[in-house]
Amino acid sequence: MTDSSATPSSATPSSATPSSATPDVAHGPVPQPAFEVPYYAVVFTSVRTEGDGGYGETAGRLEELVKDVPGFLGMDLARTPGGLGITVGYFRDEDAIKEWRSDMEHRAAQKRGREEWYESYTLHIAKVERSHGFRK
Repeated sequence: MTDSSATPSSATPSSATPSSATPDVAHGPVPQPAFEVPYYAVVFTSVRTEGDGGYGETAGRLEELVKDVPGFLGMDLARTPGGLGITVGYFRDEDAIKEWRSDMEHRAAQKRGREEWYESYTLHIAKVERSHGFRK
């Protein structure tokens, strides 16, 4: 069992780069470990439009870019066959979230997402005060 006071062994996403060939496959079979609390979870749920239109390439680029944000801890990604996507990004503090939110390449992708890639989306930001995990 992973305790909330444990330090993660890696601060990289537990996912592979999204592929336009497999858009409905959950990415990464292992969830992120519990991080030292407190930290923040940014939960982005979305329903995609039809087609790729460069989405896969942009998503892969953003997954690499966010790793350079000081305070970024990792992410979990999943997409159902029905099209519901869930991305959870983990950040040490609100300043790290603000830095990611204001990144110009990320802002351009957000704009394109509203115009082309998403039917709908919801964003939740939560402070995590307890975190537990289990792995065999």
